[in-house]
Amino acid sequence: MVVEYVQQWKLRGSESMLNSQMAAAYKNQQIMTASPEQLTLLLYNGALRFLNESIQALESGDKEKSHNANLRVQAIVHELMGTLDMNYEISQNWAALYEYIEHCLIEGNIQKDVQQLYNAKEILEDMRNTWQEAMKLAQQAKVAGV
Repeated sequence: MVVEYVQQWKLRGSESMLNSQMAAAYKNQQIMTASPEQLTLLLYNGALRFLNESIQALESGDKEKSHNANLRVQAIVHELMGTLDMNYEISQNWAALYEYIEHCLIEGNIQKDVQQLYNAKEILEDMRNTWQEAMKLAQQAKVAGV
C-alpha cells in the first residue's frame, strides 16, 4: 500500500514537472515570436501579476514575499521606461507616470503601505489597457489598409 502511494506521488510529481516544463517552453516560444508591441503587453501583464502577488503577500503578512515581488515589478517598470522614445511628448508623459509608479512601489515597499501598491496598480492597469486598445486600433487600421 505504501509503495503504491509513493509510486503515485512520484508519478504526480513527474507530471507536475513535465507540465511546468511545457508551460515554460510555451512561454519562451511566446516571447521569442512576439512583436515589440506584444512584448510590451507581456511586460505590463507581468508587472501586474507580480504587483498582485506583492499586494496579496503584504496583506497576508508575508513581507519578504511582498518585497521580492515588488522588486520584480520595479525591474519591469524600469524595462518599460527604457522602451520609450523621448523624442515624442507622449513618451515624456508616460515616463512621468512610470516615475510615479516607481515612487509608489518604493514607498509601498519601504513603508509596507498596501495603498501605495494599489495606487501603482491602478495606473499600471490603465496604461496596460490603453496599450492594448492602441494595439487593437493599429491592427484594425492595418487590416483596413489605412
